[in-house]
Amino acid sequence: MVGRRMLVLGVVLLQLAFVARGYWSDHKEFAFQMFPESSTWRADVVRVTDDGRRVPVEAAWSGYRWDELVRDRGLSYPGVRHHADAGLDNQLAFLEAALDWVADNTPRDAQTRYLEARVTSWHNADLPEVEVVRSRVREGSG
Repeated sequence: MVGRRMLVLGVVLLQLAFVARGYWSDHKEFAFQMFPESSTWRADVVRVTDDGRRVPVEAAWSGYRWDELVRDRGLSYPGVRHHADAGLDNQLAFLEAALDWVADNTPRDAQTRYLEARVTSWHNADLPEVEVVRSRVREGSG
């Protein structure tokens, strides 16, 4: 009898921990909100080369195209204003992960030092905020 109560208590506490974690994590896997935020975002993504040039990712490079490398979550065309489906923190976490993934998975690119995104976001009806996020610096670059 005591074992069952402890098991039920453990399951309930674990579920409560998942819900609480959902509100602190970027992706909010277990934090359902009936009325989610109505935020939007857009980003100007560039490749910063070893010589300091800032080249928009809309231009193909070394046989790569951004919209072929990054296909989901509205990230294929970051320059277009998108709804942040599951909140701004979630969307920006996906964008940061995409920057790192592209930096790590484009071996034919010998010029790019890192990728950078200048993100403009509108949280609900607030004024726009601008932040800059960068990928990791690529191995073997300047």
